Amino acid sequence: MAGTLKITLVKSMIGRPEKHRRVLRGMGLTKINRTVELKNTASIRGMVNAVSHLVNVEEKIDETE
Repeated sequence: MAGTLKITLVKSMIGRPEKHRRVLRGMGLTKINRTVELKNTASIRGMVNAVSHLVNVEEKIDETE
């Protein structure tokens, strides 16, 4: 699981459960079309899985490894 994940918020968190909002804020996503790059770890994968219906995910593999 090397590399990073490019995560973009594509749907609003308005009307979503508070748990989903906390997950999105924990990843650093606060507004629609914002993109963050996070390390590809099991905990981040779990967060993405919880809100997969609200985000787009691209996997970026590091060439240096």
